[in-house]
Parts: sequence; structure tokens; C-alpha cells
Amino acid sequence: MAKIAFILLCHKDPDAIIKQAQSLTAVGDYMAIHFDARAPRADFNKIKQALADNPNVTFAKRIKCGWGEWSLVQASLNAIEAAVDRFPRATHFYMLSGDCMAIKSAEYAHEFLDRRDCDYIESFDYFQSDWIKTGWKEERLIYRHWFNERQQKRRFYAMFEVQKWLGLKRAIPEDLEIMIGSQWWCLRRRTIEWILDFTRRRRDVMRFFRTTWIPDETFFQTVVRHLVPGYEIDSRTLTFLMFSDYGMPVTLYNDHYDLLLSQDFLFARKISPAATELRRRLGVLYASEGARFQISNEGRSLYKFLTEKGRIGRRFAPRFWEKESSLGRERELLIVICKKWHVAKRLLDRVRQMTNIPCIEYLFNEQDCPLPDLGGIQSSMDKRHRHRRALMRMLYDYYETDRLIVCMDPANLDLLEDFGHDRALTRMLEIECLFSDDYLIGHSKRVGLAGERTPRETLERLLPTVRNDMLHESDRIRDANFDNFLRIREADSAEANARALQEFLTITPEKALDIAATDYLYAD
Repeated sequence: MAKIAFILLCHKDPDAIIKQAQSLTAVGDYMAIHFDARAPRADFNKIKQALADNPNVTFAKRIKCGWGEWSLVQASLNAIEAAVDRFPRATHFYMLSGDCMAIKSAEYAHEFLDRRDCDYIESFDYFQSDWIKTGWKEERLIYRHWFNERQQKRRFYAMFEVQKWLGLKRAIPEDLEIMIGSQWWCLRRRTIEWILDFTRRRRDVMRFFRTTWIPDETFFQTVVRHLVPGYEIDSRTLTFLMFSDYGMPVTLYNDHYDLLLSQDFLFARKISPAATELRRRLGVLYASEGARFQISNEGRSLYKFLTEKGRIGRRFAPRFWEKESSLGRERELLIVICKKWHVAKRLLDRVRQMTNIPCIEYLFNEQDCPLPDLGGIQSSMDKRHRHRRALMRMLYDYYETDRLIVCMDPANLDLLEDFGHDRALTRMLEIECLFSDDYLIGHSKRVGLAGERTPRETLERLLPTVRNDMLHESDRIRDANFDNFLRIREADSAEANARALQEFLTITPEKALDIAATDYLYAD
């Protein structure tokens, strides 16, 4: 069975480190601790004294660490060497921080590692992948970086500019394919021993990485790919972590317990120091036996769903060419708002049959919405949102009309507010639908919150979140207090809905009733 030697890099909160070490070694696993030499000596002594009688804990030679520096890699190597020497029975070496905690039982973790003989480490092509979203890429490697970017910013960038001005680029070692990925890996003992041997043999590679920037994202990732056959590498991390759209790690709290257990990972970071109940429950879980886990893995998609909704196309000021622009005082824009897109489309089909008003479906939501050729402005969603008013004026001109119907999702509040305050006459018609559990499950799958294999129990936990989100969208529209705002409801009679349709479309009562009475309008 797998025996894990945890490689723990930490720099604060000695009490939490002590509890973490006691919890992870209580079931027979091991730990090598590197406690940053920048941290108070008293904190280190407290940890060492508390764990002095624990034969499954050892300590690495301490060095001062800094973000983005080689020192983080050297600290890792120091801890690895200590673990290899002290724990000959360790089969796997797992990199952790003080903010990490197990989200599965030790029994589950050992069985997971026994299933497949491979190394778990994110290892993507440095130049071909999009792992680096913004900022320097090639510059991290081809220039030498001696100073800490956060603590010695002026020196850091001054040396970079000097090298750039003098053309002092350096070559990447010829036999290496530079890789990049998360620093939270789990490697087999054989791989770890190969790495240590490599560090002794390849002084040229060590010199190169010592002056790269943020080498903890490239050193192990590159060396493992150089030493280990590709089919023995699973390019993923076993530590669950999420990042905000500002690039900062998402902090986890007490109410994340159930979500964490359902993720396809063994550990998670960052656990808040204040999440004492979460830490207690996860500690108990690690030592438990017979625990079963329903893996749904919806954590990242759920976080993205809740934090990024409505951001596509959003902007907070008019473009310079749109100042004082309008769709035209003499024009009417009729907006149908509905979460069930198929219901809005059926309504538009019936309106086309009963009137001569041009109808366009979800042009700001669906890339393949049928649109005429308008010189390329309609070619992408980005252009449609960016040039929204110009796009609408061109559609009026194309159809040679002063009245136009479009569909919008309730999440498009920014669009509704933009057009709702235009000089043109804007009317809005919200279709209030009923949402069955089956519909919400299908919606969760369509937006990526769930998959075909997601357990029913997980889906049932998701449903209140999705339902409340839809209700919140509708509430925000009502709170906006738009002029000429009307509503029809699935639960209302055709006669009641006909009155709103008559006013919205300015048609006869008979036509409005005919449209409202469409028998298949609300069917799922």
C-alpha cells in the first residue's frame, strides 16, 4: 500500500502546523517540514518541540524564502532530501503548504495512489500552452533574475532593463523542453530519487533555474517531463484550488465542507485559519475508515457560475463613438426577456405569423443566431456587445423598419439598462416561467455545472442555488423600474396574458389572444 511522505513548506501559524502534522502522520504517513527561516525562531522551536517525539516527522535545513525566487525550489529540495533519508518506506512524496488540508480519508488517498503507477504533476508546454494568462513569458527564462520582485522591485526591473538594453539573452539548455504547471505535485519515490540525482549531475541546469523567475512553476515540471516517460505522467494536481479573476487563490471556509468532499482531489487549499470547524471535520475525516465519496467535481464551475455571471460584454462607460448616439427617437425596440430561450423563440415564431414586425432571437447570447451580413460587426459575440448600438441601427436599416423585436436573457441586465435608457421607445416583456427540477437539472448540465455522471444527490444540492439565481435575475430586473415594462406568466390565463401582449405589440385584442393561446408555448 502507498505510504506518503508529505513535503510541507510553511512560514506561519505554528499551532496549525502542529495539528496538520499530527493529523497526517497519525495514520502512518510521514512528513518533512521546511519552516521559512524568515519566520520567528520561536515559532520554529515551538513546532519542533511539539513534534519531537513523533518518529514520522523530520525537519529540513531552513533557508529564507521569497515569492518568485529559487529559494522556494531549494526549500523543497531540502525537505525532499530529508524525507528520502529519514523515511525509506515512503512510496510517494506529496507537496503541501500550511494552508492545505486533506479532503478525503487516508484510506481513500492510499487506494487512489495504488490504482495507477504514475506521477501527478501539472506539466504543460511552456511556450505552446496558455497556462500563463498575462505578463512575462519568455522573459522569465531568457533573462537572469537575481532580486526579489516584491521586496526589491526597483533593482529587479532595473536589472531586467539593463539586460534587455545590452541584449544579454541566454539560451535555454538544449536538451530541455521547458514545462509549466502548479507547484502542488505528488511524485513516486523513484522519480524523486531521479530528480535528486539529476540535481547533482546537471549543474548547468541548476545554474539556469537559479536565476529564472518563479521557478517553482517550471523546475519540477520540466525535470519530471525530462526524466519520466510521458505515459507515466498524469498532468494534473491532486490539490483542489481555485483562483479569482484577479489571480488570487480563493479562500475556503466552514460551509465549503460538502463541496470539498465531492471534488476529485485528495487535498485542498487555501483553508482559512478562521475555519476552525472545517479544519476539525477534515482532520477527523482523514483518520476515518469506510468513508465513501460521491465525486461530482462541480466546484470550479459552480464558483465561476456564481462569480462571473453577467460579465460577458459588460462595460461601465460608453465607447467614444457612442456618445450622444441613439437608436433614433422615432424607433421602437421591443425586448422579450425569458430564461427559457425555447419559450421566447416559440413566442417570436407566433408573432411573425401574426404581424409584420422583424423578430431576432438571442443575438447577444447565441453566436449562431441568424443575422444578415452587416459588414462583419455581427461576426462575433465580442463585436456584437462592443458595438451594440451600431449593430441595432444597422438592423433597423437592413429590415427597413422602425420596429424591431429581440430576445434577451434575464442575466443581460447591462443590455436592458443600456437600451432601456435610449431615446428610442423601448418596451420590455418578461415571460415568467415555471422551473421544474428536471428543467433545472438540464440547465445545470447545459451551463457546465453538472455532467451526465453527476450523482442525483449532488444535483439536488445544486438545485436551490440555480433556482435562487434565476429568481435573483428576475428581481434585479423588477428593481430597475423600467418604463413600459410588462409581464406574462406561464401560470396565468391566456386572457390575462393577452392584455400584456396587446400593449407590448400594439395589436388588436383578437391577435393578442391568438398569440397568448398558443398551446405549446410553455412546454419543456
